Amino acid sequence: MRDPPLILAVDDMPENLEILRVRLEANGYEVATAADGEEGLAAAHRLVPDLILLDIMMPKRDGISVVRELKADPALQAIPVILVTAKSDTRDVVEGLDAGGDDFLSKPFEHSALLARVRSMLRQKQLHDRVQEMAENLATWNQSLEQKVAAQVAEIERVNRLKRFLPEQVANLVIASSAKDDPLKSHRREVTVVFCDLRGFTAFAEIAEPEEVMVVLSEYHACLGALIDHHEGTLERFIGDGALVLFNDPLPCPDHTERAVRMALAMRDGVGLLGAKWQRNGHSLGFGIGIARGHATIGKIGFDRRADYAVIGSVPNLAARLCEEAKAGQILASQRAFVPVEPHVEARSLGELTLKGFHRPMAAFDITRWVT
Repeated sequence: MRDPPLILAVDDMPENLEILRVRLEANGYEVATAADGEEGLAAAHRLVPDLILLDIMMPKRDGISVVRELKADPALQAIPVILVTAKSDTRDVVEGLDAGGDDFLSKPFEHSALLARVRSMLRQKQLHDRVQEMAENLATWNQSLEQKVAAQVAEIERVNRLKRFLPEQVANLVIASSAKDDPLKSHRREVTVVFCDLRGFTAFAEIAEPEEVMVVLSEYHACLGALIDHHEGTLERFIGDGALVLFNDPLPCPDHTERAVRMALAMRDGVGLLGAKWQRNGHSLGFGIGIARGHATIGKIGFDRRADYAVIGSVPNLAARLCEEAKAGQILASQRAFVPVEPHVEARSLGELTLKGFHRPMAAFDITRWVT
C-alpha cells in the first residue's frame, strides 16, 4: 500500500467530490476523483488505488455495475470499495454488497463515520497486501528451493555416475576441485598397495555355470567393497576375481600400512566365511593377499574419451607377485610393508622369494594376526 494511501472518489456531484477531497486530504490521504462510472473504471485501471469511494446512483454506469466489474478483475478485486448512497431504501445497499462492495456510507457524509470507514478499509487493504507479499516471497523461496534441490539432485546423480568409474575418494576430489587443481594429475607418493584374488577361480569358472560364477563374484565383491570402505582404502580396480587397493592416495593417511594390514586380515576372515558357504555348494575357492609399500606414480591413464585412475611402478607389481605366491588364507607382505606393523602383528619370515619380474629375491613375511 502507498504512503500516503491513494483514495479514488467516484461521484457525479462535483460538490460531493469536493467535500470528500477536502476531508480526506486534511487527514493525510492522497485523493483522485472521477465524475461517473465509466471515468471511475478507467481511473481504477490507470491508478490502481488503495481504496475506492463509489456512489451508487450515477449516469452512464451506476455504482453496482462498476463494483461488479471491479471485483471480476483479478488486478483490481483486492481494492476495498465503500458504496455511497443517499437513498434510505436498503435494497440498493444489499444489491451493492452482493455485487462485491465491502462497506457502505450514507449521504450526507458524517465526518467521523467517513474517516472510521476509510481507516477500517485501509487496514484490510494493508493486511491483504502483507499477506500477498508474504505469499509472493514464499513462492520465490519455494522456487529457489526447488531449483537448489534440483541442482543438488543433479549433482548427486553426476557424482554417483562418476563413482561408478572412479574410486569414491577420487570422484569426490574431482567434483570438489577446480580446473587448475586436477587430482588426477600424475604425481609421486609413498603408498601401500594391497592385491588380492581367489585361489582356484579359473578352474571354477571353467566348469561352473555363468550364473553361479556371477553369484560368487557378486558376494565376493560386496564383502571386499564393504571392508575397503570401512578401512578408507581406495579401490583402484577390480580385475575379475582380483582387486587392487591403495592407501595414502588420493587422501593422505599417516598410518596407511597399518590400515592396509588390518583390512587384509578382515578380508581374509570375511572371504573365509564365504569360502565355507561356497564349499557347501561344491565350490573349492581360497583367498590370497599380497601387500607392498613404496613410492609409486599415481594419476590418470587412458585417452580423451576414457581414462582411469591408476598406480604405476614396482610397488603394485610386487603386491601382485606376493599375492601369486600366497597360499589360500595367507597374507604375504614385503619387508617395507612389514616393518611398520612388526610390533603389532604375529608373523613369520618366508626368507627371500624369487618373484617374476624382479631381478633379485625379495624378502617376504606371512602375517597371521594382529596382536596389539
